[in-house]
Amino acid sequence: MKIAVIPARGGSKRIPGKNIKLFHGKPIIAYSIEAALASACFDKVIVSTDDADIAKVALAYGAEVPFVRPTDIADDHATTMDVIQHAIEWCQSQGMSVDLLCCIYATAPFISADDLIKGLTLVSAGDIDYAFSATSFAFPIQRAISLNDNGSVQMLQPEHVNARSQDLQEAFHDAGQFYWGKVSAFEAGRPFFSLSSKAILIPRKRVQDVDTFEDWEFAEALYAVMQV
Repeated sequence: MKIAVIPARGGSKRIPGKNIKLFHGKPIIAYSIEAALASACFDKVIVSTDDADIAKVALAYGAEVPFVRPTDIADDHATTMDVIQHAIEWCQSQGMSVDLLCCIYATAPFISADDLIKGLTLVSAGDIDYAFSATSFAFPIQRAISLNDNGSVQMLQPEHVNARSQDLQEAFHDAGQFYWGKVSAFEAGRPFFSLSSKAILIPRKRVQDVDTFEDWEFAEALYAVMQV
């Protein structure tokens, strides 16, 4: 059995009501639910929430909300792994045999069904624990700088001060959209970022964290441009 779990707690502080805030006229969580359903990868698409309003929206867009997330994993300190492990335990308590699970973030309006299918193919065929969305950094991370307390700067890797960008190894980062994985890996709490994982590479134009109002405005502008 394959399930999707979409974590969506109700206590967002930086963007109140973030998980069901309208994004181009539709609750932002709807994009994740619709992509999961369109992929046809899942026997169940479950939203894990502690919030009645989020549950109502999730149900309206076709997801299931079969349980209320416990308060001890619905605060700022709860991790993605905590939420996934709780969902697995609940499914097992209901007699469900789940072998593969995909955690999909609720604020991922650029997520695509095709990428979810690619992730399923990787985690099903390969000897790996996880497959997740990733993208490249726009600038060489070896040339990164930090700011001191007095406002002056220093290179994090000064040995690369004279290196040409094209000579530096390309680096990638988590795209913050989804994590496919074997249930056994989730149960064991194995890390997502290791030699036991593979990445589904996504173009930078389809990746945007949505943690602040500035992020939200940029994501909406980017989405509008991509629809032209």
